[in-house]
Amino acid sequence: MVWAGAPRGSGGLCLHVVMFSWYVFVLSYETRYLTMLGLDMDNVSYGGQWKYLTYVNLVLQAVFFGVCVLADVVVHFLPGGVESLLVDLRDDLFSMFAFPYSALVFSVFWTAHVAGQAQYTPLVEGEVVPPWLNQARHTGVLLLVLVQMCVQNHVFSSRLKRVPLTVLSGVLYMAWLLWVHHASGIWVYTFLAKLTPMSVLVLCGACLVLLLLLQLLGEKLSGTIWANNPGSQKKRN
Repeated sequence: MVWAGAPRGSGGLCLHVVMFSWYVFVLSYETRYLTMLGLDMDNVSYGGQWKYLTYVNLVLQAVFFGVCVLADVVVHFLPGGVESLLVDLRDDLFSMFAFPYSALVFSVFWTAHVAGQAQYTPLVEGEVVPPWLNQARHTGVLLLVLVQMCVQNHVFSSRLKRVPLTVLSGVLYMAWLLWVHHASGIWVYTFLAKLTPMSVLVLCGACLVLLLLLQLLGEKLSGTIWANNPGSQKKRN
C-alpha cells in the first residue's frame, strides 16, 4: 500500500534530512575506517575510491538527498520563484541517476552473490569491509530510493532528455575504468582480467543496456505507484 500523498512540510524535510545524514555517515565512516587501518586510498591504488561504482553511487545518493532537503526548505519555507528549478533538478536526479544506479548496483551485486562470485571487497590483505557497510552500499541504496519513490511523486522529463544523459554517464564511468587500467595496469573489478578485450566491451555494452532498462523500470514503477494521483503521469520536456 502506498503512503498517502507526498511528504509535506516538516515531515518531508525530516525524512530527507535523515536519508541525507545516513549517506554522510556512511561516507564518513568509510574514510574513518580506512584511517583506522592506516590506509590512504589514493596511495593504495590509482583513482582511490572514485574508481568503485559503489562509492560513486553513495556520493550520488548523498547529493540527491541533499538536493531533496534544499528543495523542501525552499518550497515549504522560502518560496520565491526558484523552487521550480530545484524541484525539476530533484526529479531529474532521481529519474536519470539516483534510481537507475542504485538498482544497477543492487542487481549486479546480488546476481554475483547468487552465482557464488560475490565477496567482501578486500581493502588490504586480511581485512574486509564490515558486513553492514557492504549491505549499506549494495542493498540499502535501492531500499532508500524505493522509499523515496513511494512517498514523493517525481515528474519524469521526456525520454529524449533522460536516456542520452543516463547513457552518457554510464559511458563516462566505463571510460574511466578503462583509463584506470591503461594508466595503472590494474582492473577495478578483478574478474575483468580474465576476459578478452572484446568480451570487456560486450560486457560494458550489456551493462549500459541494463542501466537503461532500469531507468525505464523506475519510470514504470513510479507511474504505477502514483497512477491515482492527479497529474502524476505528466512529463516535462
